[in-house]
This record gives sequence, structure tokens and C-alpha cells, in this order.
Amino acid sequence: MKLYNLKDPNEKVNFSQAVKLGLGHNQGLFFPKNLPKITPNMLKELLEMNFIERSSKILELFIGDEISKNDLFNKVKAAFSFYKPIMKPITKKISCFELFHGPTLAFKDFGARFMAQILSFLNQHENKLITILTATSGDTGAAVAHAFYKMKNVKVIILYPKNKISKLQEKMFCTLGHNIKTIAIEGSFDECQTLVKMAFDDQNLKIHTGLNSANSINISRLLAQICYYFEAFSLIENKYQKNLIISVPCGNFGNLTAGLLAKSIGLPIKSFIAATNANDTVPNFLKTGVWKPKKTISTISNAMDISQPNNWLRVEEIFKRNNWNIQQLNYGSVTDIITKQSLKELFSLNYISEPHASIAYTLLKNNIKNNEYGIFLGTAHPAKFKQTVDDILQQDIPLPTSLKKRVHLKLLSYHMKPNFSKLRSFLLGD
Repeated sequence: MKLYNLKDPNEKVNFSQAVKLGLGHNQGLFFPKNLPKITPNMLKELLEMNFIERSSKILELFIGDEISKNDLFNKVKAAFSFYKPIMKPITKKISCFELFHGPTLAFKDFGARFMAQILSFLNQHENKLITILTATSGDTGAAVAHAFYKMKNVKVIILYPKNKISKLQEKMFCTLGHNIKTIAIEGSFDECQTLVKMAFDDQNLKIHTGLNSANSINISRLLAQICYYFEAFSLIENKYQKNLIISVPCGNFGNLTAGLLAKSIGLPIKSFIAATNANDTVPNFLKTGVWKPKKTISTISNAMDISQPNNWLRVEEIFKRNNWNIQQLNYGSVTDIITKQSLKELFSLNYISEPHASIAYTLLKNNIKNNEYGIFLGTAHPAKFKQTVDDILQQDIPLPTSLKKRVHLKLLSYHMKPNFSKLRSFLLGD
């Protein structure tokens, strides 16, 4: 698999190099040089496979012979072993595809666990220390921490905005210890992300620490997410497949990027909705043509509190490479007030959701046409936002076992202002 740097097309790497580097020169994202294409017959065969077999075949199309078919299958099987296909009908025309039944109760388990398996495989003969540095707005941190927990020769450092993620999200990854270190940054997610980018720009730091990133900027995480779009399609009745619209809760836009890549290679999804909260940089850009990020706003859908989404450059590249009109991408932003109303509406339909998915539901409901069938992605378990959901619905949501056993554990986080020199010293162990 050959990839190039979106900010410096002269920088070309293979899959293993892209996974190990994370980011290219000038903080550039890697993107596939050639996008595979599947025929209708190949699609039919893929849809008849189980999730593990199908995912292995899809990833093989991208990765090629860099990893043997047998090794890739085993890594996919290990990464996705937790998966249970759950498509919950909400109305006659709308369903929620639940992606939160993994070990950290969020869709990010797919990408993080696949990346951990691949990085471990690529590093098995090198015996070098790898430092995973990543920023999280809520769920990435837990998925990455658990995926790499106690992994040999891997140190994980996770930055997150202090007091701007839910308490239960924090408990999921800030109570592990061992090779997992967490830092509460006194600022926004965007400031955390900026610190990560600055670290990757410091060549001496990269060399001394073996720096890598596990955000959706890492190509391995992104490719893994393509797989569940095929699964969603396979779970829809044949009569609806030609007019399928998918609404995606968007923060850093990695999830939408994966869906668009699935469509690009031949999955016949009719259209997507880019669903955001009040941090509406992308909706405003699509409306006005002006890229003007505002200061990040804290909302009840905190994992989407991102004003400068990294993966938007990849979204634009997909549209460019396929000669698609980006104005045909549906979009919208939803306030906290409407988010709360949406949670109540879903509850009246006998479904307990959480703020991020309810935003995707609202925009899907408002945009779906008579001849279409809609899916919105359930990206996190409602219990991860228990206090918010309980308050809005006047309910007492029970905690899943994986959360219940962490509730009373002590937080092990460090605290830091958004200061790169302090972070650099921390990474170097000064």
C-alpha cells in the first residue's frame, strides 16, 4: 500500500511506515495513492461473509501484500473479537447502528484495537520503545488506553481537556496506570491536539521517544472503521439498500472519512449527513465557503467539541479524487437545547440514547426523504454520560460492568497547562 502526505505529496510511504510515523512532514495526513474498487459481484460476496472475514478482505484490498493474508486475518480477529451486530429499529424508516459494545463502550474500540494489533505485529522484531501520544475529547482516550494496556515496549500518554469530558469517560482511562499515563490539560481539546502536533514537529523528540499517534490521524485506525459501514449495509433489508442515508456524529471527522472511503471503493451508500454540535466549523464552511474556526464551545456532546477537525483534509481529498461535488454532502449543527429534546423524543420511542447519537438522529429525521431509509450511528453507550442522560430523562441508567468496576478507582492523571516545553520534558522523563 502506497500513501502520500496531503501537505507534502512528495513524501510517499508504505502502510507500515504510515502506521509507525502517524503524521508526515508539516503535520500532514497520509492518504492512499490508489483507492481500491470493488465490483457488484465482489460486493455481493463480501456481504455474504461474516464480519471478521469481510473486514479482513476489505483491509487486504488497501494493505496489499505488506502483511500476509493469514497474519492480517488473525490481527483482525483479535482486534474485533468483541463485536456483536446490533441494529436497533427506532421508526419504520430509521435505525440506530450501535457501535458501543466493545471494552470501552465506544465505536473507537474498532480503530484503536486494530492499530494496537498492527503496531505490535510491525514492532515484534524491532524491540524498540514506542511512545503513543494522543489527544482525546472523551472516547479515544479510553479505547487507546485499553487497546495498548500492558503491551510490551509501548508507553501511552493521553492528553485530555480538564473538566470537559464526563466523569465516567475519565474513569475509563485515567485509572489504569502501568504503561498508561494521562494528563489533564487546562484548555480545550483543540489545545490538546495542538500540543500533539507540536510534539510531532520536534524531530529530536520523535527520535528519542519513538513517538506515534493513535488519533484517527493514524491510517490504521481509519481503515479499520471502514469495515463497520459494510456491516451496517449488510444488516439492512435489500429493499432499502439502494436508498440508504447515514448520519454520522462528527468531531474530528474520522468516522465520516471512513464512511466516505467505504462509498468510494464501491459500497453504494446514497448519501451521508455530517452531524455536529455547536462547534460548527464544517457546516459553516459548507454553507459559506469560508474556513473560519471559532473558539471551541463546551457542550453536553463533549466528544464532538472540536473546532479544527484534523480529518477534514481527507474528506476534501476523497471528494476531489472521485470528482464528487462537496456541496452534495448533507450537514447540520444542533444546539444543546435541541439535543435534549431529541433525547426525550428517542426515549418516547422506547430508545435510550446519548447526546452524540441524538444529534445524528435529529439531523437524519430532518433530512430524510420519503423513498430513503436512514441509519444514525450510536457511537457511545449512554451510561458513559449517565449524569447528563439521567437528568434529561429523569431516569437512573444502570452502569455496565466495565464502568461499574472503575467508578470508585482513584484518578491517576497529571495536570498541566497547555505548555509545550512542559509536555516535552514530561515525554523525555525530565
